Amino acid sequence: MQWQKYIEKYEGELLNSVIPFWEKNCVDKEFGGYFTSLDKDGSVYDTTKYMWMQWRIVYMFSEIYLAGYKKESYVDIAEKGFDFLYKHGRDENGMYYFALNRQGVPAMAPYSLFSDCFAAMGAAKLFKITGKPLYAEAAKEAMNNYLTRAKSGNSALQWNKSLPGKTAYLSLGHYMMMANLGLIMNDCLGGNEFDSAMDTAVDMVLNKFYSPEFGLVFENMPVDSDKPDLESSIGRQMNPGHVLEAMWFLLSYLENVPGSEEKIASICKIISNTLDFGWDTVYGGIYYFMDALGKPHLELQHDMKLWWVHNEAILACLYAYDLSRDDKFKKWFDTVDQWTWARYPDPENGEWFAYLNRRGIATHSLKGGKWKTFFHVPRGLLFAAERMKKIAASDK
Repeated sequence: MQWQKYIEKYEGELLNSVIPFWEKNCVDKEFGGYFTSLDKDGSVYDTTKYMWMQWRIVYMFSEIYLAGYKKESYVDIAEKGFDFLYKHGRDENGMYYFALNRQGVPAMAPYSLFSDCFAAMGAAKLFKITGKPLYAEAAKEAMNNYLTRAKSGNSALQWNKSLPGKTAYLSLGHYMMMANLGLIMNDCLGGNEFDSAMDTAVDMVLNKFYSPEFGLVFENMPVDSDKPDLESSIGRQMNPGHVLEAMWFLLSYLENVPGSEEKIASICKIISNTLDFGWDTVYGGIYYFMDALGKPHLELQHDMKLWWVHNEAILACLYAYDLSRDDKFKKWFDTVDQWTWARYPDPENGEWFAYLNRRGIATHSLKGGKWKTFFHVPRGLLFAAERMKKIAASDK
């Protein structure tokens, strides 16, 4: 495979399309923070500042700078975003709200632990660039809040609307992010303080959420059982994109842990099974949600094709190929790459569309919103290019 042509495609899209779109349109120069609800041309259609999306921008501009694309404006954008979010975004316990209004007044309670998750990521990356102690303090505070809430079994705390009749589940998302966060925190802050968190994440994903019977990883597992709950839709829910994202997170950690060969092989098998299971054999692309038994799904958008799912699938294929050298992952990479690039990028206005119907036709014009920001697309492009460079170098 001619890796160089792919590397040039991914880097070119990152540097000439995706970064310029956000650098031009996302910064709120009047109040601070960022606009994330951007239409296809970059115009703002909503000024609410959702914390996940805000902190992901801090993280991503920092990540790109650290990757070697050292443009000082990237650091300036990230630092000014931090200032706004750290000042306005935390409650009295140091937890980050879910949303602020444009001026920075809290608009939605801190019910989601992922607000803390992405705050830790963004602050840690800024500390690695600048060495400013406040960024390290903010990262550790947010990380500790995240870990405490993830392990509590009630991550939404007093804002949880569930009652005793609802089955208690653990969420795959909490543990996959624990692995990714631990790696970022150790790298940026130094030391191995969060090794145990990453080891816990690996153990939980492979021994709790993975079902040997199905050969797949479930999205929700009952707290008090190691077998999936097949009597409910939420128990049978499969999220192929989440699984593929989780798997490359685990591989990025385990590839540097001696004696991990067996776990790496197991993860590569899960990636293969998930691609086989999640791929739409009629129209192509990977489904958003699926039911383990093929029963009706409660989520109306279950058969849509979302941008981030395909970003994560590409990375999972590359990591699996790099660590296994099994050609099936190279073939899968080429298949997902072709389907993705034919549909999501917008050559007219830049950036990528987010939501396609099952047939692969865009259903929304937006480039950013409540759930999409400067994150999955640039991370996918950046990390894919880096991994392909690594593969190409080892092939010589």
